[in-house]
Amino acid sequence: MFKSIPFTPRKVEATEARLQAIYDAAALGLKGDSLALAAGLLPTEYRQLCELDPVAAMAEQKGRADSEMEASMHLREAARAGDSKAALAILQHSHGWTARQEISVDITNRISITQALQQAQERVIDGLITEQKPEYLEHATERTSAHAG
Repeated sequence: MFKSIPFTPRKVEATEARLQAIYDAAALGLKGDSLALAAGLLPTEYRQLCELDPVAAMAEQKGRADSEMEASMHLREAARAGDSKAALAILQHSHGWTARQEISVDITNRISITQALQQAQERVIDGLITEQKPEYLEHATERTSAHAG
């Protein structure tokens, strides 16, 4: 005997309350599945809603933009009040500013020329130099002396 399981699919609509939940979750910085779950939707429902109703995707974008604007205003106020870290954060992140990185090497060790020559002489290997002739030259000199005589 087959028993039926009652199933009623949830109707996914972009209601005002649902759009507000998406906006709030995006304003907090949530993304993807976390945003969907915080807005009271299953991740698949949220993706479906965004595909079917572009207003849902707009609610997410608006939430992110408003949150970014609010944080930027706080940073700007702090920078104007004299907070140098806030000013540096604005320069680095909003204006792409980076501090110049420069490496300076200063060597003041002086070497005298006579001392350098002396050190070079100490490194030279003393050895006996002998003159060696290749084998083919020895045979050639023997032939020329035999022809001359």
